[in-house]
Amino acid sequence: MAGGTKRLPRAVREQQMLDAAVEIFSRNGFHDASMDAIAAEAKISKPMLYLYYGSKDELFAACINREGLRFLEAITPAGDPKLTPREQVRVALVSFLHFVDENRRSWQVLYRQAIAQQRFVAQVASARERMIEMTAKLLENSTKNPDPGTNFSIMAVALIGAGEAVADRLVEGEIGAEEAADLLETLAWRGLAGKKRD
Repeated sequence: MAGGTKRLPRAVREQQMLDAAVEIFSRNGFHDASMDAIAAEAKISKPMLYLYYGSKDELFAACINREGLRFLEAITPAGDPKLTPREQVRVALVSFLHFVDENRRSWQVLYRQAIAQQRFVAQVASARERMIEMTAKLLENSTKNPDPGTNFSIMAVALIGAGEAVADRLVEGEIGAEEAADLLETLAWRGLAGKKRD
């Protein structure tokens, strides 16, 4: 074990453990990740890991919570009041996709591991719902003279669903962040500009 680990401040130790857990969960998957491997990755003893997180489920839930908050923080620049609403949507898309590109392990834990575990569905859904609400507001504010019947919440669900699928391809190296942002932005505005049925 690394010397001096016990002298680290609590917040630093927790971050160290969560960083290690994200690495191991993303690499091995939830079921094959062991507390032994996570402790070794964090360079701490397994008893210390259990002292902070009483079980693998508790540790995984803490990872979901932290990574979900990091994703939300990544798109906060989109809330800059100096930007036009349409610029805010663009900034949100670019910020989200660049964050995924730079934090692929985080995305794998949230998108691939967490959504596959039934006991964490509610936690993931809560973080996703916050993103849907934020996206719906951005779409509504950036649409001039919207049709009174436009359901921005459902449009946000569709855009986020598309964004998740595209982000997964980004992680696989099939598309770059800027190209992905262009694609999603075009998708959003074409959908909003759709003609009414006769």
